[in-house]
Amino acid sequence: MRTAVVSCLFNGLVTAQRQEFGTARLPGGGRVAYAATGSGPYLLVVPGWLSHLELGWAVPADRLFYGSLAQGRTLVRYDRPGCGLSDAYDGPRTMDLEVAAIATVAEALGMTRFDLFGFSMGAVVAVQWAADHPDTVSRMVLYGGWATGAAIGDEATRHHVLGLLAASWGLGSDLLTELFAPEADAGTRLALAGYQRAASSAETAVALLRLAYDLDVRETLPRVQSPTLVLHRRGDRAAPIAQGRVLAEQIPDADLVELDGRSHLPAIGDAGSVVAEVRRFLGLPAVRRDVPTGLTARQSEVAALVADGLTNRQLAERLGITERSAESHLERIRLRLGFRSRAQVAAWYVATGPHK
Repeated sequence: MRTAVVSCLFNGLVTAQRQEFGTARLPGGGRVAYAATGSGPYLLVVPGWLSHLELGWAVPADRLFYGSLAQGRTLVRYDRPGCGLSDAYDGPRTMDLEVAAIATVAEALGMTRFDLFGFSMGAVVAVQWAADHPDTVSRMVLYGGWATGAAIGDEATRHHVLGLLAASWGLGSDLLTELFAPEADAGTRLALAGYQRAASSAETAVALLRLAYDLDVRETLPRVQSPTLVLHRRGDRAAPIAQGRVLAEQIPDADLVELDGRSHLPAIGDAGSVVAEVRRFLGLPAVRRDVPTGLTARQSEVAALVADGLTNRQLAERLGITERSAESHLERIRLRLGFRSRAQVAAWYVATGPHK
């Protein structure tokens, strides 16, 4: 298991945390990548459409959100097969595969009982897991989910979106970013669209979105036994709030909290309200806030050039310094931001740079 020291940003503030990376092997072969941060009882995040454990962590809004959930919990995230740091996968996309990914991560970490947080398509998968494995789930939070994918827009719209993704992954990812995160600033939207494209191929993106449209857990909902909190934003344009109400009505004794906002992604918009409701439901105190962080003017200049795709030699030539000095600047940036790669530095700068 690879280990890296990372930092959790919250409203411009930072708390040092440790993130551990590992892989778990599916029964049929292929590795699923996972990352754990924080300490305490396990909280497993079932991802939405696409994810990238490394590049997503470089987007400040995502990092703030997950770092806030990790205070008092061992937060576990994973990239489903074919996405992010996980192995490539070109087989059929099914609910069975989704459930198998959870099982293999849980087994790798020795998680016999844990809390679940599923958002978007991950909420649908979390429902299936909780119904089929009731002894493993202590509590479950469903955000922006649905009971049937057929309720996500009409058939013509779904067909159009799938066709656009297949024909132009770049344009399609931009369109869906606007749909999923309308309240994000321009830099964050650029970073989100970029890491979605890095997270998967166009073929994988289409296959997963088609699966999202096909999933239907209406008959599964009454079998859920765990205490459940359903969170849904009233103006969610990707998943209608009526579907959140169905989840809450059909899951025995589930609580529904309707939130203000239009963004489908939980880390965008009023993410603090989402965090507060999740932590309240899990019996956790309010989020701690600590010391400020940031880059020096020179480090910001280097980060901008990294985002432009310059190599260390090109950085040195542009800034009039030695290549070794350029390497040192980049290393200090990575350590200060808690990153492992140039790609993360570039994604962070896109999300936070002055071009916004």
